Parts: sequence; structure tokens; C-alpha cells
Amino acid sequence: MKLQQGGLAMFKYAAMVGVLMLVMAAGPVQAFFSFFSGGYQYISAEELNKRLLAGDEMVLLDICPADEFAEGHIPGSIETNAYPTQNEAERARLNKGLTALQAGSEDIIIICPGGGGGARRTVDYYESRGIDKKRMLILEDGLRKWPYEKVPRS
Repeated sequence: MKLQQGGLAMFKYAAMVGVLMLVMAAGPVQAFFSFFSGGYQYISAEELNKRLLAGDEMVLLDICPADEFAEGHIPGSIETNAYPTQNEAERARLNKGLTALQAGSEDIIIICPGGGGGARRTVDYYESRGIDKKRMLILEDGLRKWPYEKVPRS
């Protein structure tokens, strides 16, 4: 009986140490993934859909080209047609509502066709205009992989 109690105590101790190690590793793990994402934050389609259904306050900023936006977009998205945000004319389209974005505090969800370079350049542009990078999230895999309802331009 004493041997069983000792084994149980050792198991509890090992489990507690394991949980503690996981908790302590959470920061470095997040930093590791942040390093490989270039410091950009992403939001999955599933998580964004949950937030939309919950009515969370956020700005949906769609940078897709006009023809793709017309084919379908996430309801409530602001159309900018700034993609691929590689030159001054395209970046200038991101100024639509810039003052309101700068004054706000809600998350800004950047929606681009594939969730790649255009979205990252948008984050960089807004950051250069004083918007906190922590507020901006990129839709992972972009609008082309959005599995939920899209609405055509109204």
C-alpha cells in the first residue's frame, strides 16, 4: 500500500511539473511562431466567423480587387480594392477611413485574396500611419479559402 501511495504521489508531482513547464513555455512558443510569421498576427476563418456571429466589434477591411469583391465578400467589409498594395496608387486606396481607424481601438481584420503579401503590406502601411500593429489581424489563407457565406456587392 505504501508503495502505491508513493507511486501516486510521484505521478502527481510529475504531472504538476509537466503542466508548469507547459505554462512557462507558452511565451517562448508564441515568440517562436511570431518570429516565423514576421510579427504579423493571423486569424483563422473559423475564429473570425465565431467573432462575427458573436457580434464582436471589429473593422473588416477588404483589399481584394474590385472584381473579386463584386463576386463575394464577407458581410460588413469595407471595400478598398487596394490589392496588391505594391505602389502608391494602391496604397492610397487604404486611406479610406484612415482617420477613423487611427482613432479607433477595435481590431482591424485585413482581408485579401490569399492572406499573404498584400495583407502584410497593408499592415505595414497602417503601422507607418500610426495604427498599432497589435490591432491588426490578417485573415489566414485569405478570402479565396473563406468557407462561410459571402455576399455580392449590393
